[in-house]
Amino acid sequence: MRLGITDAVKHLIIINIVMFIGKITLGGGQLFDTLFTMYFPTNNLFQPWQVLTHMFMHGSFTHILFNMFALWMFGTPVEQRLGTKKFLFIYFSAGFGALLFQLGYYYYDFIPAMQTVSELGMDKSLLNQIINIDALDGNYIRGEILQQKMIPLLNEYNYTNNIGEQQFRALFDLNVINRSAMVGASGCIMGILAAFGMMNPNAKLMLIFLPIPIKAKYFIPGLIILDVISAFTGQSFFSPSNTAYMAHVGGAIIGFLIMWYWKKNSMDKYRWN
Repeated sequence: MRLGITDAVKHLIIINIVMFIGKITLGGGQLFDTLFTMYFPTNNLFQPWQVLTHMFMHGSFTHILFNMFALWMFGTPVEQRLGTKKFLFIYFSAGFGALLFQLGYYYYDFIPAMQTVSELGMDKSLLNQIINIDALDGNYIRGEILQQKMIPLLNEYNYTNNIGEQQFRALFDLNVINRSAMVGASGCIMGILAAFGMMNPNAKLMLIFLPIPIKAKYFIPGLIILDVISAFTGQSFFSPSNTAYMAHVGGAIIGFLIMWYWKKNSMDKYRWN
């Protein structure tokens, strides 16, 4: 099969490159991040369109390079096989599924923390300002910085209740989750990778850092298992530590389910083009 590049894959790569150039050149490198990154829904920077636009944003040159390489490598044969409409359906469905999985993962910790903080009887406006405090020190949010920046806010709102260690920990967790952000096409690509694996289960794949050929039917589930382990332990295997691991898992599961449904109901019968 001649690989080349298909129309939808080509246009997706172009859009991603244009967005990346905009990110690094406009507004001092902050404008596109502010507008198009997916922020947690309680973050002051959240906007509804970020649900879509974050799929075309990338954090670094290596981030976009590896994602676009994977999109070309796996997206082209999937689009050739399924057609453009079905390919795009999987791509964006996986992207939205990835977002839902990652948000669900965040809310799993966010809701109990909110229940703990509710014991403090804080004004909603005060709480919103606290969880939006910038307490970053390099790449990490520091509790001592959060505590220092909380004091003027507490005084401003005349808040005098005692904040215990457990409540402060909950406020810290809320701040960390609230300031989380998602960028990248990885969730979409994991859905395409799952589709590729279902169509080519015996195709041999390998990681750049682990050049051992492994059949797709073992390789892809293995990647998903590693992402699940990373999500719950914080131990990164092949990705940066700030990777949205559950987004990878969600994208792959959605891609698998769509392909499973189409295969079960005969792709020819329901083919769109």
